[in-house]
Amino acid sequence: MKILHEQQVRADLDELDRAWVAPETFIFLPEKSATGEAWIAERLAGIPGDYAEGHFILLTSGTTGEPKLVIGSRDRAEALARHLHERQDSEAVQATVCLLPLTYCYAFVNQWRWARSLGRDLVMTDGFSRPAELEAALASTPASMICLVGAQLPLFHQHFPDATFPLVQRVHFAGGRFPQEHLADLTRRFPSATIYNNYGCAEAMPRLTLRKAHEADDAADVGRPLDGVKLRLDGAGELTFQSPFSAVAFMDEQGFSAVPDTQWISTGDLAEEHPNGHWRVLGRSGEVFKRFGEKISLSSLLKSVGEVWPHAAAFYKAHDPGGEEAHVLSLAPHPDKKEVREILLRFRKDFPRTHWPLRIESAAQLPVLPNGKTDILALPTLADKQEHWRQRL
Repeated sequence: MKILHEQQVRADLDELDRAWVAPETFIFLPEKSATGEAWIAERLAGIPGDYAEGHFILLTSGTTGEPKLVIGSRDRAEALARHLHERQDSEAVQATVCLLPLTYCYAFVNQWRWARSLGRDLVMTDGFSRPAELEAALASTPASMICLVGAQLPLFHQHFPDATFPLVQRVHFAGGRFPQEHLADLTRRFPSATIYNNYGCAEAMPRLTLRKAHEADDAADVGRPLDGVKLRLDGAGELTFQSPFSAVAFMDEQGFSAVPDTQWISTGDLAEEHPNGHWRVLGRSGEVFKRFGEKISLSSLLKSVGEVWPHAAAFYKAHDPGGEEAHVLSLAPHPDKKEVREILLRFRKDFPRTHWPLRIESAAQLPVLPNGKTDILALPTLADKQEHWRQRL
């Protein structure tokens, strides 16, 4: 099986194009991963021969931190790229500027595969590691589309505080909560763009639903399913799906698992359906929990923080001295006393005391995964943490 590495493809993008048209199944691995080569090799050796051609494999760990190989069908990915082109009204878009690694399923399908399938230009960047080059690409690429995760928004504030990019025609968000409270700033920054909230997961390869930002005021509203996608809740209230575009198999610690079309696949998110056909995602099952008998939603708390803090923020789970499940707020960069007070005032306005975090901490920057999301598992052990407030229990 052919193995492609991100740095190899960055040096020569034709490597990925050649792998796509060759019959042999290939795996595309990120530059940075805690998963060792031995683990990868062992899993690849267990893939049945039926998957030796016509497929591609991506590595994901989701929010669990446990590695998983997700096996996709090239035919399905092609079909999804074309369907997204229609649903996202992308005919006027002539190029896509990449700020995320192509090993991230969201960028792989929504940008690289879309560009190749529809004959559009693909403009690669090193993202915010080279902000001047990124700014130039956004400012000079005509009729472009970009794909972001919410954790990248503070970097726009940091590097391009006053810049606007009128050539950008489409702005897509996925990979976490949609930054609805920053919609006014996004509209100012991208005055010509239609902004979309995309929802899905690597197992969906990667898209399940879509909505235009202005179609709802609620960040949790992820819109309606794509054509052919079926959604339903299981007995625990978790959202499950069937999709004609989904992954066809997985490989993890338990071994190989094929995914028949009749199987309902879990997203790991709690959700509810609205009468208008839109779905509302309440957060990862682990991000909604009971504290002193009250239901805590970290997604709702993060929304309130975002209304007064324009920089990076994330929660991680912890336990109070009595063993009760709780949470800690991490910020970056370090806030001053006034900014901490504003966050506390927002908590007081929106939530009872039981919903407040145990502590408010900060670091110079929050760690991120290769796909641009905040690395939640690394937050408790940051070396340069400062504590700004602690709840009296």
